[in-house]
Amino acid sequence: MRVSLNLLVAALILALFGPVSSQAAAVPDDLSAAVADAARPDADRNRDADRKPAESMAFAGVKPGDRVLELLPGRGYFTRLLSKAVGPSGHVYAVTPEVSVKANPKAVDAINALAADPAYANVTVLVQPAAALRAPEPVDVMWTSLNYHDLHDSFMGPVDMAAFNRSVYNALKPGGTYLIIDHEAALGSGVQMTETLHRIDPAAVKTEVLAAGFVLAGESDLLRNPDDPHTSRIFDASIRGKTDQFMLKFRKP
Repeated sequence: MRVSLNLLVAALILALFGPVSSQAAAVPDDLSAAVADAARPDADRNRDADRKPAESMAFAGVKPGDRVLELLPGRGYFTRLLSKAVGPSGHVYAVTPEVSVKANPKAVDAINALAADPAYANVTVLVQPAAALRAPEPVDVMWTSLNYHDLHDSFMGPVDMAAFNRSVYNALKPGGTYLIIDHEAALGSGVQMTETLHRIDPAAVKTEVLAAGFVLAGESDLLRNPDDPHTSRIFDASIRGKTDQFMLKFRKP
């Protein structure tokens, strides 16, 4: 009897990546409270319906007391949430690559202002070489949302991705989580669309991250949009804020 192609593909994925879970995690009260924090700016709250922050943090397993390394925090949308989620016994290290600051000296103004706010006393801003990410202490979670693809682009160097992912591996505690959310590119496109459409094929991300020694611990459809044709720049009015996004959770053995 001829074995079906689907079964062969499934077996290959299992052999390469191991068993993974796509189940949505229940949202703990502390994560719901972080999202409900009245001090959050309205601009952040207006993005919650699309970004589903409580569910995303639950999928990553963020919890009180965690040490989190966040790459490219921008104006601090997730930084505020992670700060409240890990609480006073935890810490958030918000990392901006040196190249971003050289290109725009004001790139860290917003996140520096956030870290100076006593309400976010557990946030530390770091400026580092992108390919040599590090933290002052081993961390429980490495978080990067909608910017992994940027590391492939010319304005970032581009970054040596093998060195970058190995630095993430070294920064994490054994059993630590590496959470990547990004805009999906067409299947099979690899990293060809990072510079033009600002999208990346999740298969390329898996290949790069697994090569650093991680195992794939889960995938989530939480931020999927099946109506996104994957052919538009993420900034186009037709799709901005509504892109099809993948969420991958890796674990350091």
